[in-house]
Amino acid sequence: MMAISVQHIAEKFNAMVVGDASRVIHGVAPFDQAGPRDLAFAVDAAWIKQLDVAKAGAIMVPDTLDSSFLESMGGTFIVCEHPKQFFFKMLSWFYPEKRPASGCSSLAVTGQNFTCGKNPVISSHVFIGDDVTLGHRVWVMPGVFIGDGVCIGDDAIIKPNVTIMERSCIGKQVLIHSGTVIGSDGFGFTTDGQAHEKIPHAGFVQIDDNVEIGACNTIDRGTMGRTWLGQGVKTDNQVHIAHNVTIGPHTLVVAQSGIAGSSTIGHNVIIAGKAGISGHLFVGDGAIVGPGAGVTKNVPPGEIVSGIPDMPHKNWLKVGRILPRLPEMRKLLLSLERKIKAIEKRIETE
Repeated sequence: MMAISVQHIAEKFNAMVVGDASRVIHGVAPFDQAGPRDLAFAVDAAWIKQLDVAKAGAIMVPDTLDSSFLESMGGTFIVCEHPKQFFFKMLSWFYPEKRPASGCSSLAVTGQNFTCGKNPVISSHVFIGDDVTLGHRVWVMPGVFIGDGVCIGDDAIIKPNVTIMERSCIGKQVLIHSGTVIGSDGFGFTTDGQAHEKIPHAGFVQIDDNVEIGACNTIDRGTMGRTWLGQGVKTDNQVHIAHNVTIGPHTLVVAQSGIAGSSTIGHNVIIAGKAGISGHLFVGDGAIVGPGAGVTKNVPPGEIVSGIPDMPHKNWLKVGRILPRLPEMRKLLLSLERKIKAIEKRIETE
């Protein structure tokens, strides 16, 4: 079991210690579950109010807290600018991912003109097609299919049962979770009014560096040209990205969301769970698409939209408050209508 002193943790993150810097930490845990051998963090007001009763061996706290206040709590605190982020970096210290020995399994199949960098891990029952290039330290787990002409950058990790179709280009330090399909055909057909004829998809998928793709994603190849996920994009599980979609750097796409063909998503956008974005639309930089929203028109940069069809988030909040009152409002309107008709009838008879 790993043991790290509070002082060593503080030095790692250029932080200050209030309390016993020699205390030894053996693990990490949530604030309300941490014991004397654990490190926790507290950034929310609710947890900070309970610092005096916390049982954690040490707690990471924001540098906005006064030292005298922390001293009065009687515990050991690591004071830093970003306690939550630093805390989760500690997870990799205590629980590093076990990496197998480098090499290519005898149960893997590799095609012609296959090249790879130093120290790859190619597991059993992996299929790699012709003209594939892997960078240094790429880890390909069991059951992965990699089609012809695929390139994968340094330090990428491909989890079990991922499918990467031909000519896909994957950047450095990309993580693709199990069950995902990269480069499937898009949903494209022509119709004569009676039958539907498939449109060939001759494009490819480009995934830039430091992207993480969740489990069971489907990312379609371009009909022509590319479907493109920019640097640092993160997608949750069960996300669908259609043909020729472009997603700008550092955008987040949450579970069960779908983006239809040829839409462009800007930088640092958040697409919340179960949101749907129609085709050939533009979502501007920094926009937020609320959970379950149905986007049918362009979203300006920085805009927050919700609802079906989408509307400014503040309007959707008003609509949401009104909806439960509609039956009551209907009764009131019918009552007012009867009263108005009675008044009109009385006026006519006078």
